[in-house]
Amino acid sequence: MKKIDLFLSLKTLRGEGAKLVLPSGETFMEKYDDRGDLAPRDIVAQAIDYEMKQKGLVCVYLDISHKSADFIQKRFPMIFERCLDRGIDITKDRIPVVPAAHYTCGGLMTDRASKTNVNQLYAIGEVSFTGLHGANRLASNSLLECLVFSSTAASSILNDDFTHNHQLPKWDESRVTDADEEVLITHTWNELRRFMWNYVGIVRTNKRLSRALHRINMLRDEVGEFYKNFKISSNLIELRNLLQVAELIVLSSIERKESRGLHFSKDFPKPAKIAKNTILKPQDYKD
Repeated sequence: MKKIDLFLSLKTLRGEGAKLVLPSGETFMEKYDDRGDLAPRDIVAQAIDYEMKQKGLVCVYLDISHKSADFIQKRFPMIFERCLDRGIDITKDRIPVVPAAHYTCGGLMTDRASKTNVNQLYAIGEVSFTGLHGANRLASNSLLECLVFSSTAASSILNDDFTHNHQLPKWDESRVTDADEEVLITHTWNELRRFMWNYVGIVRTNKRLSRALHRINMLRDEVGEFYKNFKISSNLIELRNLLQVAELIVLSSIERKESRGLHFSKDFPKPAKIAKNTILKPQDYKD
């Protein structure tokens, strides 16, 4: 089975009548929400995840073949061509789909000019927390983020004073050596991706989050030793940053004793009576 990068096609196709089905052709979304295939993305992702795990499936399918071929090709020309390039004719075939993390909620807090509280650091789009999305990322608001905040950020940057007198010391590599096992970085990177998806993915539990935090702490120690003893590379720096971001995500998830939007915990399946943001400040986090 070829993997398909569906960009935003799943939501788009569902809006035009496409059905999520099991390999047998049976629909299943009506079991999870009265809106069926038109349910919000968090509910759809949880439903797909549950069906795949319960039945041992590698994917479910999105089927719009009940619509006319002419309608599909005119309404979804890019999706039609993209899938056809990968051997799937969506006028006849079902599209294999799995949940994917192509969006986030939260991020770095900014003001209306996209400035963070770190001098001369700006954040725009999915990396930022602007308050536009709440607990479930809204596709329409992404356009607002792109157009409005990019414009205000650009204006602020043009008027900002980026001059500074900081003198950085010369980088000293006299006490480090070339890494002879670059595979350690690749292996750690893959391990991080795997357990973050399995333990901190669509459905979370306290036990899974604790396991993830334990693994993150171990890997950070290993990467820290690697960082001290070998010449740095862009992959090593990015891995170190990914571990730090992963820890922040897990700590935020542990802090939230409820289920809301994209954060679903089996230990706390209902939303709290009062909605509030989970905010981590520098004094709350020790590197």
